[in-house]
Amino acid sequence: MSQYSHETVLLQEAIAGLNIVETGTYVDCTYGRGGHSAEVLKQLNAYGHLYAFDSDQEAIEAGRERFWEEERVTFAHGNFRDAPAKLDTFGVERVNGVLFDLGVSSPQLDDKTRGFSYRGDEPLDMRMDRHQPLTAEEIVHTWPFESIVHILSRYGEEKFAKSIARAIETERGKTKITSTEQLAELVKQAIPAAARRSGGHPAKRTFQALRIAVNDELQAFEDALSAFVAKLELEGRMAVITFHSLEDAIAKRTLNTYCKTPELPSGLPVVPEHMKPTMKWINKKPIVPSREEIARNRRARSARLRIVEKIGERRA
Repeated sequence: MSQYSHETVLLQEAIAGLNIVETGTYVDCTYGRGGHSAEVLKQLNAYGHLYAFDSDQEAIEAGRERFWEEERVTFAHGNFRDAPAKLDTFGVERVNGVLFDLGVSSPQLDDKTRGFSYRGDEPLDMRMDRHQPLTAEEIVHTWPFESIVHILSRYGEEKFAKSIARAIETERGKTKITSTEQLAELVKQAIPAAARRSGGHPAKRTFQALRIAVNDELQAFEDALSAFVAKLELEGRMAVITFHSLEDAIAKRTLNTYCKTPELPSGLPVVPEHMKPTMKWINKKPIVPSREEIARNRRARSARLRIVEKIGERRA
């Protein structure tokens, strides 16, 4: 069994939001260490089924070990962007519910070989899927200054992106930057002293940006959301847990396109069928962790849960 522990964030809220049908088919797009999946399985009868995906092969192996006697679950290694197509190969046309729990799991943060944490000396890796070629080290050493500025600004919302990118460019001209400790110290020195005293660890936003770029997380997330809207059964639900503002903004914007009626010409007596909403929000505002959960698990403090339900099919 894995030596790492993981506390699932917003567990009961997400499961309740899915409104599980005991005979239904459900998809956990980010299995992690199986907290949500285990709760889904508790609510399914012998006719229900769960498909669990993860881009981290170690997570899939841990899941197969944990549920080795369970016939109601199918594990698949791969990015959630590819999950809808993979379900087609399993003969699954429609599903009753989909769960996304984004971000990095505690086992990934705590594994000293993965390079996700800025608090330690680890290889500069950051790959969710270790089979893919692109690593954070490659970005740091080979991407041009402008590209590094772009990802730090776009994915990390880092206001000192240019200073950090310039420091990386200067340092890599002298020596190889191969560890998280090296990079974290470099970022720290590139940020003004006054700015280091607030807002958490000075390298937090840079590491977030690199991780997102390495794994193409935001585009994959947007693609998967739209694909799963089409795959949901009527009254099927999607629960999405995000951990930073960019993810939450994508979830809200993408799902809003299905939950809202577009602007119509004035005087139009009837809303055309193809313009009617196909989804509805279950919670108008995101659900956040309780004070008790945050006190128990500080990694939960930035979590946001949004839930939608399918109410119609989009027709031409």
